[in-house]
Amino acid sequence: MTDIKKDIAIGSLFITGIWSFISGAFIISTVMFGAAAIFSNIFLRARLN
Repeated sequence: MTDIKKDIAIGSLFITGIWSFISGAFIISTVMFGAAAIFSNIFLRARLN
């Protein structure tokens, strides 16, 4: 997966989390923010190694 695809995936998870938070779906927004954080850390560690 290229860097731009990773950035788009993480960004879309983050935007979906924000949209879910605004609409009141707090459980979904929490899952989306958590997924964005986990994927961001996984991709960052892979880049560092």
